[in-house]
Amino acid sequence: MVTDSTFLSLAETFKAIGDPTRTRMLYVLGREELCVGDLAALLGMSPSAISHQLRLLRHLRLVRNRRHGKVTYYALDDRHIGNLMIEGLKHVLGEGER
Repeated sequence: MVTDSTFLSLAETFKAIGDPTRTRMLYVLGREELCVGDLAALLGMSPSAISHQLRLLRHLRLVRNRRHGKVTYYALDDRHIGNLMIEGLKHVLGEGER
């Protein structure tokens, strides 16, 4: 049986994904690993705003980070997040099965 706390975690995940900025970030990070500066430039946002969103996404285990020297790189935490993004895009683009 699935517990109430599990449903709460799932709802928090969908809530995080429900924000257009975070959705864009997850989409981009599903394609390649990037640092804050690259994400900021690509999405037209400040590094501070990107860092704020990444902190939330890391807390929810949607993204992970990896340090290389002084630079921290971010990517999707696992393939399940990528699959959610792919399936969601298929749905809104009308490519889903009926």
